[in-house]
Amino acid sequence: MKEFKLPDVGEGLTEAEIVRWHVKPGDLVKVNQIIVEIETAKAVVELPCPFEGVVAALMADEGETVDVGRPIISVDDGTDTGPGPVSGSVSGTDSERGAALNDDMVPALPKEERQPVLVGYGVKMGTAKRRPRKQSPTGSVEPAARPSAEPVTRPAAEPVTRPAAEPAAGSQPGLPARGGEPVSAAVETVASPGRVAVLAKPPVRKLAKDLGVDLTTVIGTGPQGSITREDVHSVHSAPNTAPAPVAARAVQTGEERIPVKGVRKATAQAMVASAFTAPHVTEFLQVDVTATMEAVQRLRQLPDFAEVKVSPLLLVAKAVLVAARRYPMINATWDEAGQEIVVKHYVNLGIAAATPRGLLVPNVKDAHALSLPDLARALGALAETARAGRTQPADMAGGTITITNVGVFGVDAGTPILNPGESAILAFGQVRDMPWVVDGQIVPRKVCTLALSFDHRIVDGELGSLFLRDVGAMLQDPLRMLAWS
Repeated sequence: MKEFKLPDVGEGLTEAEIVRWHVKPGDLVKVNQIIVEIETAKAVVELPCPFEGVVAALMADEGETVDVGRPIISVDDGTDTGPGPVSGSVSGTDSERGAALNDDMVPALPKEERQPVLVGYGVKMGTAKRRPRKQSPTGSVEPAARPSAEPVTRPAAEPVTRPAAEPAAGSQPGLPARGGEPVSAAVETVASPGRVAVLAKPPVRKLAKDLGVDLTTVIGTGPQGSITREDVHSVHSAPNTAPAPVAARAVQTGEERIPVKGVRKATAQAMVASAFTAPHVTEFLQVDVTATMEAVQRLRQLPDFAEVKVSPLLLVAKAVLVAARRYPMINATWDEAGQEIVVKHYVNLGIAAATPRGLLVPNVKDAHALSLPDLARALGALAETARAGRTQPADMAGGTITITNVGVFGVDAGTPILNPGESAILAFGQVRDMPWVVDGQIVPRKVCTLALSFDHRIVDGELGSLFLRDVGAMLQDPLRMLAWS
């Protein structure tokens, strides 16, 4: 029996989510057969099986996040490894995984290092976690037992989360009650999940409990809207007139909670780090791209582009590559540790892509060395792979400068955030008809807006302006690409 542990498929990744299993227990697998799809912080990756044999157990469920190094599948290759895996994980059928682990299935550990075993996960050193608190049928959280009865002070009117039930009879204000928690003589705000918070003193709460009055149905007449004893007696003495409970109003409906993980989590962390590390500056330039749009139509007719998608983005990318060679500092990186600026004389051109999994920025390696037809093919393959969710971590590593095409969403411009480790990003807005002055006459032209964000530690205003001006000039007259190439 052999176990396949989740490998690090990226650059120092620590976890991944099981997206989809391609096999099930009892299936025969061969070496290098794709068995599972995982989603890391960078991409969806297909993992091949390193063994040949019969699948004994799947040790992680679809949708589960698994740490790197943890076994995810066991394969019966005809060998006998003894009473159980050394890692302490559970193999076998699903029912066997749900059974309690016996002590002889885990390695002997020093008593102070031995941790409780969570079924299906094995023994982990020093990572014991508290067990979740139970919930009552009404949705309220039962208080966990306190380790001691030492009184804990709480400011008056501080919200606390605990059941709406009253302290036991005989408890006194300021003294430990129910597990050592003190009850203040001041008005307390008590709320439980799914219940409306009310203001009332502990004696009033006890009175309401004894009389069977729901405090959420009582309108308080005391200070700050607190409920008094008279309010409780008034409701109790008026049968059939109490208002209907309004607890349900506190339950939020129409909301959806989406776990932040995988690519979305990594993107969020990277954008926050970039925005608060590199001093961003953004400049804008409106450009008459009529000639570029005509050039796109002509390129589509050429045999070299017969099976390639030609779009305005192709010429924008080419203009960025030419301008980056004219101004190498735009293609540099700030090395904080070494206190150096690293100028890169190659261009790995990143293209920001919106996918169902979130924002991805794969890059075309050595884009500066590609011919225009090869660049078009590379951009097409990059977009197709990203839409299919097959972008690999290596495809997104090592980018040097990025283009984000916001025009496909009908947007004119924006202030893009730098891709971490890069010094510039160009936003290409939508191309639309606008009145434009040509030779003293107002005529309709194809116009777009370019927005360049750059790291002001590396790129000063002059350099950023020159780079943006040249990109715009090449899009206004594509022949300049030939002159400057």
